[in-house]
Amino acid sequence: MAEVIAYSRFTDFDVDLFKSGKHYRLYEKFGSHITTVDGVEGVYFAVWAPSAKMVSVIGDFNYWTEGEHKLNVRWDSSGIWEGFIPGVGKGNKYKYKILSSNNDIRTEKADPYARRAEHNPQTASIVWNDNYKWKDNKWMTKRKHHNALDAPISVYEVHLGSWKRHVEENRFLSYVELADQLVKYVKEMNFTHVEFMPVMEYPYDPSWGYQVTGYFAPTSRFGYPEEFKLLVDKCHQNDIGIILDWVPSHFPEDAHGLGFFDGSALYEHPDKRKGYHQDWKSLIFNYGRNEVKSFLISNALFWLDQYHADGFRVDAVASMLFLDYSREDGEWEPNMFGGRENLEAMSFLREMNEAVYASYPDVQTIAEESTAFPMVSKPVFMGGLGFGMKWMMGWMHDTLDYFSRETVYRQFHQNDLTFSMTYVFTENFMLPLSHDEVVYGKNSILGKMPGDEWQRFANLRLLYSYMFTHPGTNLLFQGAEFGQSSEWDFQTSLDWHLLQYEPHQGIKELVKDLNLLYKSQPALYEKQFEAEGFEWIDYGDSKNSVFTYIRKGNEVEDDVIVAFNMTPVPKENYKLGVPRKGKLKEVFNSDLKKYFGTGSYKNKLKTTKAVPWHYRDQSIDISIPPLGMVVFKYKKPVKPEVKVKTAAKASLKGKSQEL
Repeated sequence: MAEVIAYSRFTDFDVDLFKSGKHYRLYEKFGSHITTVDGVEGVYFAVWAPSAKMVSVIGDFNYWTEGEHKLNVRWDSSGIWEGFIPGVGKGNKYKYKILSSNNDIRTEKADPYARRAEHNPQTASIVWNDNYKWKDNKWMTKRKHHNALDAPISVYEVHLGSWKRHVEENRFLSYVELADQLVKYVKEMNFTHVEFMPVMEYPYDPSWGYQVTGYFAPTSRFGYPEEFKLLVDKCHQNDIGIILDWVPSHFPEDAHGLGFFDGSALYEHPDKRKGYHQDWKSLIFNYGRNEVKSFLISNALFWLDQYHADGFRVDAVASMLFLDYSREDGEWEPNMFGGRENLEAMSFLREMNEAVYASYPDVQTIAEESTAFPMVSKPVFMGGLGFGMKWMMGWMHDTLDYFSRETVYRQFHQNDLTFSMTYVFTENFMLPLSHDEVVYGKNSILGKMPGDEWQRFANLRLLYSYMFTHPGTNLLFQGAEFGQSSEWDFQTSLDWHLLQYEPHQGIKELVKDLNLLYKSQPALYEKQFEAEGFEWIDYGDSKNSVFTYIRKGNEVEDDVIVAFNMTPVPKENYKLGVPRKGKLKEVFNSDLKKYFGTGSYKNKLKTTKAVPWHYRDQSIDISIPPLGMVVFKYKKPVKPEVKVKTAAKASLKGKSQEL
């Protein structure tokens, strides 16, 4: 095979941007790119390794022989090694053999920018390109409406390896099979978005994808890159948005990965106090190094550009923001101002969000951030971190603590639920019931519910009803939507057989209808992040464990009234103060028979009475089912023009009868 030919895709401007941390499309330059040079087809390779003495491309095209295809280092001190190898093409496997100038150590590394990787336990990169023809233009042109902060966003969190498997051999479903089965299911369940736990290539299954080695390659576990594009495409064609879990917080120490890449701490911070995560035994990116920032931001834009993602859930943001995260005194060093905040990580997150929204203003970034760090979801120009949303971890913990209590004790803990309303509008919050809550001995969501079988399922229905009517967007992990009874196991399929039983089928129907309620009632989403979108009716009836509130939209006629009964004792003729005179109809009841409820406590059309209650001039008497929620909405009066038309029709009908 021919020797390496000097060739470059980098201009001087590219190099300057890279070195200054402002090149956000590095995937167009680094990596392996099939191209033609002087009429000869081959592959251009480029890798960043400033501490290397020599970089060779080894692969199945040269019998993995070191030194046969040595790359050339650029003259500009950028640390970029590059070259064109004729005869190499799509499907060829390769690695970089790097000789360190620091200590003469030889290492074999996968390509950090590879578009495809070998299936684990193999670790080579694969030369790849595809000419996938997207068919989601309709979605892409209107997705700003689907992804907006005043749009309904209800997310189904999925681990592709365990959502469903082939029963006989416990085999993964492929991207192609998921494009059929998963998309149909998500659409049936009325979720607006699906979130994939990390799909970037990772070597170790028990990490669930959170230990990434191939940041630019969809995992080969489920098929080819273009087949993952098909999965995304099919979601979009069915009006389902795609959120990807993204992990810029840390990476594993695997020998073929980013760690100690060129014999030096290249991607990781050289100071162990900032560069090593003790809990996860992983390495932390050096957010103060410009080239690393360019790598990470380019990676974010890559998935938005090449895979049409609609946004990211950014993992472990809290671990990035605090220098003392999971560290004892003496194990961390304060910042220049003496504080515990990681100023370099904060700067990186702001730059990342600015770059994402500048290029793709119709997507969302969502922070998994578990502390009270302020202004996570506020714009950068206001001093915030620039995320679109933040996970509401406090709501999740308080709510699950409350629902795990025996109902007789709930009257003493009503504040656990009502407290969230004191800070819910400080951020754009997403309410998560995620995978983290159903592993490591935490039990399933259903398993946390107290009482006998009926009460456990009623409590679960009530929990989801509370979640979907609480201000904010929603996220539900796979299996929770039908009452998975066992903890999540990444090695096996969900327990789909449970759907043959009425209680589990009832939970599924409830979640399907809650999604529909959320999407169909503007009051539940138009002002979901605004204080004007919420009003208490009464949060103080702890004796009955009842609380009630109003959710408001842009139009007053869209307002809905929500009432909860957190005990198994039905509340009949419960007096409720309402905002104005009129007729109210029940638009949702979590106790219907089809949900495995009693079906005995429905509310007929209610006419308000001039009986003051809850500091309001009008009131109604309602039934609130045991461990149930009901939602009311004012019945719109018949418009005058409609009456005229009706009268006109009657007049014409009378005349026709006379004839």
